[in-house]
Amino acid sequence: MKALLFIETDEKKVLGGSLELISAVKALDAEGTALVVGNRAAADTVSALGVPVIFTDNATDCDTLTEVLSETVKEQNPDIVLLANTALAKDIAPRIAARIDLGCVSDVTGISKANDKVIYTRPAYGGTILEHIEVEGASVVTLRNGSFPKPEADSNVGVTEKKIEIPDDAVKAKIVDTVKELSESVNLEEAQVIVSGGRGMGSAENFKLVEELANVLGGVVGATRPVIEDGWISRAHQVGQSGKVVAPKLYIACGLSGATQHTSGMSGSNYIVAINKDEEAPIFEISDISIVGNAVDILPVMIEEMKKAKAK
Repeated sequence: MKALLFIETDEKKVLGGSLELISAVKALDAEGTALVVGNRAAADTVSALGVPVIFTDNATDCDTLTEVLSETVKEQNPDIVLLANTALAKDIAPRIAARIDLGCVSDVTGISKANDKVIYTRPAYGGTILEHIEVEGASVVTLRNGSFPKPEADSNVGVTEKKIEIPDDAVKAKIVDTVKELSESVNLEEAQVIVSGGRGMGSAENFKLVEELANVLGGVVGATRPVIEDGWISRAHQVGQSGKVVAPKLYIACGLSGATQHTSGMSGSNYIVAINKDEEAPIFEISDISIVGNAVDILPVMIEEMKKAKAK
């Protein structure tokens, strides 16, 4: 089985869960080749993880990347084309699938083999169920961040530089300027520990307990949409369907009910601790540890105990 990995980068490093694609390919025992566009340093990084790399110094706008990846797929003829489930990949993946007549599966959280067939697992209906999909023939797949571990260093297998000519009429839109919003930088997607608060925290003042616990644990603060809308914390912290999709090792849910819109963005967490005074709260259905009580009363105790544990 052959797999082609599209490694997304910026001017400095590999982005999102792109490196996890390497672990996914190794789990399938497939022969993987990575495509890196525009960032030679990133190509060297990937090559050091034991995956042969094709590097091309093309532009990284959406139209150009679509052409580059389409041409590479035609040449390599892989059984699976893997991309991290980023905003860019959500744009590119269906284009490639349509152009080359491939299957397309998005937001995959698990990949397995059964009777020499690949089975893709993904959340459906807002994350309330998991569905297993089998695609006839080759497929383009976007993988949710956190679904596989980051790969370890391996033997360096080298980088092959390639020139791909893109017809002028292939680029329909060009970026002439980029305006970046000056906002708080929050890396929820790669956080190992996230402490999230919901409206059950009661007030912006009480929500500071969530921030304090996250700080003690060396984690990142998350929040539900109502908390964002009430102005308790910036939108950069939002987890859920209309926010960030996360998969940390530890997720502590404080005073949030567990509405589908939120849990669809964090159900892939490795270990979930939930605190809610309503013993029927939906969040308890997916939590590993359920604490029934007022988060405002419980969090100060947790914070003190965590401080004592760290001081030992």
